[in-house]
Amino acid sequence: MDKRQAIGSWLSGPRAAAEEMGVDFGYRGEGLGLPESGPGSIAPLGRRFGALFIDWGLCLLVSYALLSGRNAQVAGNWALLVFLALSLVTVGTVGATPGKLLLKLRVVGEGGVRLSLPRAVLRGVLLVLVIPAVVWDRDTRGLHDRLSRAVQIRV
Repeated sequence: MDKRQAIGSWLSGPRAAAEEMGVDFGYRGEGLGLPESGPGSIAPLGRRFGALFIDWGLCLLVSYALLSGRNAQVAGNWALLVFLALSLVTVGTVGATPGKLLLKLRVVGEGGVRLSLPRAVLRGVLLVLVIPAVVWDRDTRGLHDRLSRAVQIRV
């Protein structure tokens, strides 16, 4: 066997090489008991990023108009606090931020239960720290979701 096949190319990555060698990883969300596609399945990354950009834009708008004295540099700092508050209030109550609602996504606890307020607080704080949000597992769940035992699903 060629070492390049075992390691994977820089384009396909080690997962593709392992799949070529016969390893079955299953689909995203299978280990969580979620369907492969449709409602209740793991939310696709594109929609999740879209929802994040919508929410961040709303937070920038609110912080610029109401909190920063119309100073764009100060608005960015306030937007982070507005984003945390938005996340805590909306995910902790209805399970979705405005961006997630627009793109038909929802945050639930593992097993499909509503995310409790303490777990929503943990998720929100870790999300604002950014680093946990960019470290993903094989189900494309960020570390902030794993630690708060949450999952983003399609509605």
